[in-house]
Parts: sequence; structure tokens; C-alpha cells
Amino acid sequence: MAYYNLDKIFLLLFLFTFSTPSKSDNMTDIEALFAIKNEILDPFESLITWNESVPLCQWHGVVCGTRNQRVIELNLLDHKLAGVLSPFVGNLSFLIRLDIGNNTISGNIPPELGRLTSLRHLYLQNNSFYGEIPVNLSFCSNLVELWAYKNNLVGVLPRELGLLTKLKYFDFGYNKLIGEIPKSYGNFSSLLEMYLLDNDLEGKIPDEFGKLKSLEIFDADFNWLSGRIPSSLYNLTSLKVIDVSFNQLEGTLPPDLGINLPNLECLSISENQFTGSLPYSLFNLTGLAYLYVGKNDLGGRVPRFDKLHNLYILSMENNQFDNDLTLMSSLTNATNLNRLYMQNNAFGGTFHEFFSNLSSNLAFVDLSSNQFSGHIPIDIGKFVNLEELRLSGNQLTGIIPSTIGKLYKLRYLHLSQNRISGSIPFSIANLSLLTELNLDHNNLRGRIPSSVAKCQSLLYLNLNQNNLIGSIPKEICLISSLVVLNLSSNNLTGALPKEIESLKNLLSLDVSLNNLNGEIPSTLGSCVTIVNLTMKRNLFHGIIPSTFSSLKSLQVLDLSRNKLSGMVPKYLEGFALHFLNLSFNDFEGALPQRGIFENASVDSFVGNPRICGGVPGLKLPNCNFSHSKKMNFKLVILVILGILGLVVMVCAFFFYRFERSKRTFPSLDNNLNQLIAMSYQSILKVTNGFSTSNLIGVGSYGYVYKGILETDGKHVAIKVLNLLQYGAIKSFIAECEALRNVRHRNLVKLLTACSGVDYHGNEFKALVYEFMANGSLEDWLYPDNSRPNVQPRRLGFLQRMNIAIDVASAIHYLHNDCQISIVHCDLKPSNILLDNELVAHVGDFGLARFLHLTDETTCRIQTSSSTFKGSIGYIAPEYGMGSEASTQGDVYSFGIVLLEMLTGKRPTDDMFGGDLSLHDFVRNAMPDGALEIVDPVLNFEEEEISRERSQIPRFMRRQKMVEGLISLFGVGIDCSMYDSSKRKNMKEVVRELCSIRDSLVGCTI
Repeated sequence: MAYYNLDKIFLLLFLFTFSTPSKSDNMTDIEALFAIKNEILDPFESLITWNESVPLCQWHGVVCGTRNQRVIELNLLDHKLAGVLSPFVGNLSFLIRLDIGNNTISGNIPPELGRLTSLRHLYLQNNSFYGEIPVNLSFCSNLVELWAYKNNLVGVLPRELGLLTKLKYFDFGYNKLIGEIPKSYGNFSSLLEMYLLDNDLEGKIPDEFGKLKSLEIFDADFNWLSGRIPSSLYNLTSLKVIDVSFNQLEGTLPPDLGINLPNLECLSISENQFTGSLPYSLFNLTGLAYLYVGKNDLGGRVPRFDKLHNLYILSMENNQFDNDLTLMSSLTNATNLNRLYMQNNAFGGTFHEFFSNLSSNLAFVDLSSNQFSGHIPIDIGKFVNLEELRLSGNQLTGIIPSTIGKLYKLRYLHLSQNRISGSIPFSIANLSLLTELNLDHNNLRGRIPSSVAKCQSLLYLNLNQNNLIGSIPKEICLISSLVVLNLSSNNLTGALPKEIESLKNLLSLDVSLNNLNGEIPSTLGSCVTIVNLTMKRNLFHGIIPSTFSSLKSLQVLDLSRNKLSGMVPKYLEGFALHFLNLSFNDFEGALPQRGIFENASVDSFVGNPRICGGVPGLKLPNCNFSHSKKMNFKLVILVILGILGLVVMVCAFFFYRFERSKRTFPSLDNNLNQLIAMSYQSILKVTNGFSTSNLIGVGSYGYVYKGILETDGKHVAIKVLNLLQYGAIKSFIAECEALRNVRHRNLVKLLTACSGVDYHGNEFKALVYEFMANGSLEDWLYPDNSRPNVQPRRLGFLQRMNIAIDVASAIHYLHNDCQISIVHCDLKPSNILLDNELVAHVGDFGLARFLHLTDETTCRIQTSSSTFKGSIGYIAPEYGMGSEASTQGDVYSFGIVLLEMLTGKRPTDDMFGGDLSLHDFVRNAMPDGALEIVDPVLNFEEEEISRERSQIPRFMRRQKMVEGLISLFGVGIDCSMYDSSKRKNMKEVVRELCSIRDSLVGCTI
């Protein structure tokens, strides 16, 4: 018994000794974690428990093993951490799981991770890691999961990773990887899911992938892969998802695809170069939910889908499928069908016969540009989940049933270019979410129902080319959201409602080819955003209202074939008009000669017998012509003497101004004239005599023309100063001084300056800049979407973010990196120019100020104007209180520009007044209302849908997109604080914007 007790005691001592961790064992892990903490930025103090007063195994995110109390798991998922991952992580030698996903950790992935031979789960996704994938990861021989998507990794996929034969999950999507997919990855014998989407991978899909017998998901969309899908991949019976959309793949789909892949749930091959037809064996895929084959060169007959009860999205657009009802009738069994995209094919048949039997779960339907006939079914109202219905470009007849008013979720209704008749149903008023209503090119009759005004979300209303009668309901003019209103080519009568002034967001108004009469209402002058105004072929009379002088955004004005009278307004000379037609009216008097009138065609004014003057090319009568041929001889002598005296005076004045210009021209830096030397004569020549066809902009102090240098054919932008404008010369000098010594990729480059006299002896000054092919940011934010045959230009979310970073970088350079700090003082969208790659350049330094004065010239410029000027809406509030120019004033202007870019609303919008500003508008909406105030042109929902149609599955796309939007709004709010001391500086702004972009690259747009 004694021996037994003694043995038991020794056993207990042995177990105690080896189950209690020694200090040295724990110390290795503690030191490694402290090193990791030192490299991490922890704004929410998630790692506050990582200190010596708390036992290691109680540290936040740390899990220890039960036997030896060593760290086996480190979980810091979604903690808003930044900084870099310390290489000391490689000292956590017992680590099995490392999860630092959904943070903003940057730097390289430490090669020291290769020491963790016990590591099975590695989560690095949704961070900002850059550099190449470390080859050392191949030493983690027990790795089962490797998630590294949504980073900034570059280089190639290391072929050595093919040694990780235990891998089940492999995800390097949303990076910047190049090169080919290594053939060695065919050794991932246990692999279940592989994600390589949104990279720049090229070459062929390895035939060795046929060895991945357990593979369920293969996702490599949005790359540059080419060749054919290897036949071995089609033999993996375990496959559930094949997504290779948006590549350059070719070939045909095998006829036995539906037999060899019985478990397939998603087949996505959109936007490639596949040919042939869809295999009839697809009918066998009873589990298929997503089928994307759009934008290829597929054709022929489509197989029946009777067994595809789980089909959720069917995308077959932009192919050459035959006119065949087989597919349509078989879709009635797809009771889960939510999205149906079949536009731009040759499908046909009787629309109402098959559509009524489709799933009531349908939300998005696009069957436009096909050959469907028949009518819209009376039971259309049962599709209560419909958000988008596009049937344009078919052969539909009949009426629009009133039951369409039951589609309460409908946002897009396109029925144009059919043969639909009857009247517009009053029930349209129930579609409160409707943003686009296109009913043009049909045979609609009757009046426009005033109930349409209840669709207060409408952006586009197009009813042209119908047989509508009656007057324009004034209620339509109360839809303040309207951007495009087209009522042309109908039989409308009566006057244009004076309530038109309520359409503050209107870009295009077309009421041409009707029988409208009365005077043009003066209230139309309140629609200051309008770009296209077309009112031709009506019965309007009276004069052009003087309030039209406010329509400075006009680019197209067509008032031809009316009964208008009076003088042609001289203020039209100053508009940036691209098209003007005033023909066949009763205008009289002298025709202006500048601007659009300078190169206008006689066709624009024909049919107005009482107009005179104008440019010689129009050959109109001289307004001062006299028929008297008898003149007193003495009078002739006096006239001749007067002319001679005038010539002498002009010559003397010419000589005086020439000498004065040589004395008063500022001593600019010689760098300005190293590239080109230009005189008045050469500028006159390259601008075609300051032709309006070369005019690309009008500013506060002059006009901007496009020119082509004779020396090298290089395009330049030339600002010709209007020296009659007070402050023009000061602006000229300030801009020369500001730009002569600055060099930055995001600043407009000043090539040279010209100062002299013109042919009349008048002082002439001009500045020559590098030409920006894509105009100004303002042109893109408020484009002309109504010009015929011109593709609308729109900036996407990521493009706007890049422009914001470009502008912030330029202002940061001016504030902090110049020899003399410069304050721009007039930052706004019209002063932000875009080159042919949409890189932003800040220009117009006419109001620039210098903060540190070191010489007389600078002092003279700094104090040249006692009154500070800028642009209303962008000026910092403190400037209105008499404060000096400061860098914080530029920060405020940048914040307003950023908020304007995101909301699409000018700070001077009529909705802002009293106690509400653009800053307050955004701040009050944050964070829950971000998507409600974002620029509707961005179409976040549409962009997300577009990506979803070509990719299954997606990870946190929408959440990340909204987070990025909210973060950008936050930067704009912080920069535009009323208290200047609370604003960020531009260095912080640049850093924060880059961080937001890094987290979104490859994720949303």
C-alpha cells in the first residue's frame, strides 16, 4: 500500500510539472504580442488588456491551449485596426488560427508567417496589405484556409503555394495580381473553393485543375484569361459555381455540361467570346439558380428550362438567340425567378401569353429590343415586387392597363418604341418611387394626366412622338426632381405653364413640334441649370424674356418656326452655346456678332426679314445703310480730314500703349517662356481669330480658347484676359506669380504668358496652359444628357474618389511643399480640370494669396486687392467676417467640393438657404441617410445590380460600398466645419482619402 501511495504522489508531481507553463514558455508569446501591439494603431483601444497586469490567456482576442497555455488563436477581426503586422507574429509557434480580417492594416505580409507550421486558418482579408505574396507561406503545410481578398497585393501567384495540399479555401480576389494561374495549384487535392476574381491575371485556366475532385466553387471573373475552359474542369462533378465572366475566353459549351455537372448552381460566362448554342443538357441542372451568359456571341435555339425550379437570375442579353417561344413557356416553372435579362436578342412571340404565367417574385425585367408582340397583360398588377420593367423596342400593341398602378415598388418603366395606344392611366400616380418614365414613340392619345405629378421621385419623363392633346398640366412643373422633360411631337395646346420655374434641377426641356401658344413665360428664366431648351415649331409669340439672361448653362437653344419678335438678345453672345436656331420668326434689328453669332450659319436666322447687321458671312443688310447718294462736298472734306486726324491719334495711342506695355509688364520668371513664345498674332492664328468654335469656356476675367500650336501640333488652352473687367490685370499677375515656380502633377501647367497690344493698339494679355481634354469637373457633374448622338458622360464612385484625392494632393502641395505657401482662394468644380485619363488638375490662380512674403513682387501681389473675392458657396465663412486668407479657407472649399461631388448638389442650390447649407444637409443625414442624399446619377443600386449579375457569390460588397461613402461624407463634413480651428489640414485629408480608397479598390465599381 505504501509503494502504491508513493507512486501516486510521483505521478501527480509529474503531471503538475508538465501541465503548468513555465515563464519562459509564455514569455515568447507575450513578447511577440507586445511587438505586434507596438506596430498596430488601435483607435478604439481594443488591445487595452494587453498588459502585464492581465494574464496572457485573458487578453482580448487571445485563446490559449488547454494543455500548455500557449497562444493557439489570435482573433482581431473587424476591430478598425491600422498600422502594420509585425514579423514577430512568426514567433507564435503554437498558433493555429490568425484572424485580422476587416481592418486597415497595411505593409507587406510578413514572410515570417512561414514559421507557423501549425497554422491552419489564416484570415488577412479586407485590409490594405501591399507588395507580393510571400513564398514562405508554402511552409505552412497544415494550412486549411487562406483568405487574403480585398488588399493591394501585386506580382504573381507563387507556384510554391501548390505545396499546400491540405488547403480547402483559397481566396486572393480583389487584388492587383498579374501573370498566369500556376499549374501547381492542381495539387490542391482537398480544395473546396478558389477565388481569383478582380485581378489582372492572364493566360489559360490550367488543365491540371481537373485533378481538384472536391472543388465546389471556381471564381475568376474580371481578369484577362483567354483560351478555352479546359474540358477537365467540366468533369468535376462536385462543382457548384463556375464564374469566369468578364474575361477573354472563347470556344463553345460542351453538349454534356448539364450531365457532367449535376450539382451546378451558378454558371456565369458573361462578357466573353463564347460561340455556339446553349447545350440542351442544361435542362438537367435542377439546382441551377444563376445563369449568366450575356454579351457573348451565342445563338440558336434555347433549351427548355422546365426542370429549373430554383432559377433565380437568368441573364442572356446581347446575344443572337432565335425567335423561339420554347424558352418563354418553360420559364413558367421557375417560381423563384427574380431577375430576367434578355434584351437585344431576337426573342419573339405573344408577350401577354407567357408573361402572365411567370413568377410573381420578379423584380427586374428587361426584354427590350426584341420582337415581342401582343399587349401588356391586364393582370400585370400581380407582379408587386417589380422594380424595373423595360419593354422598349418591341411590337407591343393595346393599352397600358390601369393595374400597372399596383406596382408600388416600380422605379423604371420603359415602354418606348412600341405601338401602344389608348391614354396614360391615372393610376401612374400610385408609382411614388418611379424615377424614369419613358413612353415615347407610341400611339398614346388623350391628355397628360395631372396625377403624374404625384410621382415626386421622377428624374426622366419622356412622352415625345405620341398623339397627346390638351395643355401641359401645371402640376407636372411641380415635380422638382425632374432632370429631363420631353413632350415634343404631340398635339399639345395652350401656354407653357408659368409654374415651370419650380423645375430647379431641369437640364433638358423639349416641347417642340406641338401647337403651344402664348408668350414664353418669364419664369422659365429661373431654371438656371437648363442646358438644352428646344421649343421649335409652335405658336409662341412676343419677345424672348429678359430673364433668359440667367440661363448661362444653355448649350442648345432652338426657338425656330414660332412667331417671336423683338430684338435678338445681345446677352446670348456670352453664353457657351453649341447650337442656336432662331429661324422663321419675326425678329428685328441688329444681330449680335460675338460668341455663337460669330460663326453661325445663315440657316439659323433665315425667315426673319427685319434683322440686319451681324457678321459679314451672313450677308444681312447693313443696319446703317442710306439710299441717299448726294452728299455735300464740304461734308466729304470734313469727313476725310476727320478720318486722317483719327488715324494720327490711333497711331500715337498705339505707340504710347506699346511703350507702356513694355514698361509695365511684370518681370515673370524666365521658366515661363522656355517652352514656347507667343505673340498676339500667333495667338490670333491658333484660335482661328478667336472663333466661337474654339471657345471652350468663359470666366470672370476673360475667355478661354482651344488652340493648336503650329510647331508641334500640341493642343493648348489660351485664356484671353478681358482688360476692361476690373481686376483682370491683377488676376493676370497673380496667376503668373503663383504658377511660375510650382510643379505638381495635379496642377494645371502654365506654358507661357503673352503681354502686348492688338491690331487696334489696345493692351492685350493672355495665358497659355496645357490643354485638358476632358474639360472641367463641373462639366461632368452637370452634363448635357440631351444632345443627340452624344453619349452622356458620368463619373463613377471610384472616379470621383480619385479626383478628390488628386485635388487634395494639389492643395496639400500648395500649402506645405512650395517654397512660398500658396492659398488658392477659389477652389470650385469649374476650376478643376480633367485630362484625357480623368486625372484632376487644379487651375485658375487669379485670386491666389501668398502666406510667407519674401520679396517686393510677392508683397505687391498679396496686397493688390483690399477686398477678398471668391465664389459664393465655396468661400469660407470667416472670409465674410474680414479674416485674412488662410490654408483653412482652402480646406473649407475642398470640403464643399467633395460634398458636391457626392450629392450632385451645388452649394448654391435653391434648397439651401436660411439655416440649411450643403454642410448641414449632409451632416443631418449621416450615417443612416447616406444613400438617400447621394447623387442619383451614381445609381448605387444599379451598379450593385450590374456587378451582381456577373458575379456569384460576393463578399460584403454593399456594406463596404456604403461604409466608403459614409467615410467620404465624413471627410467632407470635417473639412467644411464653420469653425476653422476644427477643420482638418490637407495632409490629414490626403492620408484619410487614400486609406478609404485602398479599402475600396476593386470592391464596388
